[in-house]
Parts: sequence; C-alpha cells; structure tokens
Amino acid sequence: MGHTTISRLEENIPSLRRYAWSLLRNASDADDLVQDCLVRALDRIDTLRADSDLRAWLFAIMHNISASRWRRMKSRARLLAEQTEPESTIPATQHASAEMQDVMRGLDTLPEDQRQVILLVAVEGFQYDEVARMLDIPIGTVMSRLSRARDRLGRFMQGNAQERPMLRRVK
Repeated sequence: MGHTTISRLEENIPSLRRYAWSLLRNASDADDLVQDCLVRALDRIDTLRADSDLRAWLFAIMHNISASRWRRMKSRARLLAEQTEPESTIPATQHASAEMQDVMRGLDTLPEDQRQVILLVAVEGFQYDEVARMLDIPIGTVMSRLSRARDRLGRFMQGNAQERPMLRRVK
C-alpha cells in the first residue's frame, strides 16, 4: 500500500463523515462508523482492483457495516421492548435554520432504504449506477427509491411550510 493510497483514503474522510452523520445523527456514532469503515478498508485494501473507484468502494463498505449494525440494533430493540418500558426522550436543541431543521426531520421520516439513496445521490453526488453497485441493488430500484424519497420529502416540506407562520419583513 503506497503513500498515494493513504492520501486517497484521507481525501474521502470528510464525505464519509458527512454520510455517516446523515445516517446516524450522532457525531460519536458517526465517527465510530467512519473508523470501522477505514479499518475494514485498510484490512482489505489488497482486494481493491486498480481500476476500481476508491470512493464508491469505501461507501459500499460503510453501507455494509451500517446495514449490519442496523439489523443488530433492531433485534436488540425488539428484545428490550419486550423487557422494559420505553424511555422518554429529550429533543435536541439546534441552532440551524428552520428550513434545515425541516429537511432533517423530513429525512428522518424516510424509510432507511430511501434515505440512503437520497443521501448518496443528492448529498454525496454519486451516479445512479455507482449507488446501485454500492448497495447491491438494480439501478431501477435506485431510481424508484430516489423518486419515492423526493416525493415524500417534498410533501413533508410543503406540509411544514404551510404550518410555519409567515414572517413580515421589517425595515
């Protein structure tokens, strides 16, 4: 593994962190996911073909780790729900604009498969065929999930825009 490979890995860390945070909404969990992704990538760097897209390969690794964690978390949550009463939650305070908060809430309403696709295409800028390879799904499924995610997010945003009071401009 050469210096250029390490440099190329390092170049992808900001986008990996952004994607991980978008999926998990927790900085610590996102950092753990990125670290696990990079460790796995370094362990398997010799399996990467020279003509492969390193960025897409890293995102595919992250997707697989995240999907595995998600399945484990769902089964643990099911067991906990059977054993205990649900905990009350305290909403996080954020200083982002109302519209950004609405977008983030809208993303949270999306099913996991739709949220992954919209984040990879709209935020990370991957092409449909790259997303299809990363998630190991047909390109038509990528396009379908993206369309449904955009529609659902658009409806969510329209509903929130109507609920928000109109502000007057004061000079």
